[in-house]
Amino acid sequence: MPLAVLPFPNIDPVLVHLGPLAIRWYALAYIVGILAGWLYARALIRKPHLWGGPAPMTAIDFDDFLLWVTLGIVLGGRTGYVLFYNFAYFSENPLEILTLWKGGMSFHGGFLGCVAAVVLFAKSRGISILSLGDITCAVAPIGLFLGRLANFVNGELWGRPAPDVDWAMVFPRDPLQVPRHPSQLYEATLEGLVLFVLLALIVRAGGLKRPGLVIGAFACLYAVFRSICEFFREPDPQLGFLWGGMTMGMLLSIPLFLTGLAFIVTALRRPARSTATDAGRTGEPPEPVAP
Repeated sequence: MPLAVLPFPNIDPVLVHLGPLAIRWYALAYIVGILAGWLYARALIRKPHLWGGPAPMTAIDFDDFLLWVTLGIVLGGRTGYVLFYNFAYFSENPLEILTLWKGGMSFHGGFLGCVAAVVLFAKSRGISILSLGDITCAVAPIGLFLGRLANFVNGELWGRPAPDVDWAMVFPRDPLQVPRHPSQLYEATLEGLVLFVLLALIVRAGGLKRPGLVIGAFACLYAVFRSICEFFREPDPQLGFLWGGMTMGMLLSIPLFLTGLAFIVTALRRPARSTATDAGRTGEPPEPVAP
């Protein structure tokens, strides 16, 4: 055991009680992440030099899209958790599917929910599916970062035993009460901060001019970072280790990585957007851009 185990901060998962209503850090992370992502997306949409001309959507379009993507995240994330991680339990207790406040969301399910929201909304507005997907993926790491911090505050999804690591922690809800990796913080760093910075650099380098490139980069980078973190994260007890000692998070990241790679290759083979080739949404004048 390490000489000094870092104490778990043991923050109350409930931020504040408003009568019978409890405002939890977990819910707040989703709300702040979605709002911060919305503001960042609007800022990117209003910069035509990032798109090679006027963006193929307006800021108002993304305002309207916010509800769609929120539903996609919540419904997809919950459905993914039910199907991928604990189907046997929820098939016997179907009403428990509705108890979102108890936690239990799957990134891969949430990602598929976002894909559905992007496709349906883009088709309804006649805007580019790939470009809307690009902007959504560019802002997604903000929510991932806050969500992993909320997992840490809740003392859930802890890491594997780490008897020789000086920054190991004993999580209050751990039945074994052994020092473990704070893997939630590893994920917040890689899947949140590092992924956000790398995607921002790709955007600045002209990634939005090649529809689908940011989607592909997000999928590939997330799959790699998630797989790295899975080496330090304790597998879900109802699943344990699966084929070849891999975890469910690793297995789900394989098709995500391959799909992302296909998006990158396809995007790089196409000519980049420019004012001459794409002057905004088809059939509509481009949105005025403030100087």
